[in-house]
Amino acid sequence: MRAEDREILLPGEAERPPVRRAERRADAGVAANARLTAANAAVLLVLLAAEGVTVLRVRALLMPHVFIGVVLIPPVLLKVASTGWRFARYYSGVPAYRRKGPPPLLLRLLGPVVVILTVVLLASGVGLLLVSPSWLALLLKVHKASFVLWFGAMTIHVLGHLGEVFRLAPRDWPRGWAGWPTAPRARAAGRVSRRRPARPRPARLRPARLRLARPGRTIGRRPSRVRFRPARLSARPATCPSGRQRPLPVRARAIRRS
Repeated sequence: MRAEDREILLPGEAERPPVRRAERRADAGVAANARLTAANAAVLLVLLAAEGVTVLRVRALLMPHVFIGVVLIPPVLLKVASTGWRFARYYSGVPAYRRKGPPPLLLRLLGPVVVILTVVLLASGVGLLLVSPSWLALLLKVHKASFVLWFGAMTIHVLGHLGEVFRLAPRDWPRGWAGWPTAPRARAAGRVSRRRPARPRPARLRPARLRLARPGRTIGRRPSRVRFRPARLSARPATCPSGRQRPLPVRARAIRRS
């Protein structure tokens, strides 16, 4: 095994066996598929709830009923594709999906029934918009009968996966929505985070209040207690240690001459 294929372990995890990079990527793919399915299921729950409201008064709310039914088609196709991918990868013997395991037996048996009834329900609903009036009575009966069967099967399906949806779907939502946790369990357990450290924010610069320098005041916010006193000029010239007289400043010469 190459050194770069080994997993970097934390100090308390030295006893764990090394995991190959390919296995980690495969497990990440399985987790991404589960999160995609859960997020799409949350969207479907909202749309189906709105569609159920229109069913209560379908004659008065026929236009919203048709509109929401058409909007439901893309999320339903995505849900069938993600679950079908997991189904195919699991029964084809992919190790990552085998490690995750299958859903409960009842949900596995009910899954194909839900898919078939959903396709029949949506197809009959779209057919009512496109076929000639001679086929309306037949398609309406198919649409109502498939809805009754679909509602019973979908209720069991939703109750079986509701906990997984509420656990996985909020991880892909923006932070701060409804107080849902966004960090995975690894960060909650205290493991090393892969997020980049936050950049330090520059300090706010406050404009300084300057005052003119004049006798008795200094630059600053508060006046200084020490007042400015000009040095007294001695009329007697200073002498050097060697005995020679020091040259007076220009200002002192002018005062002496005056």
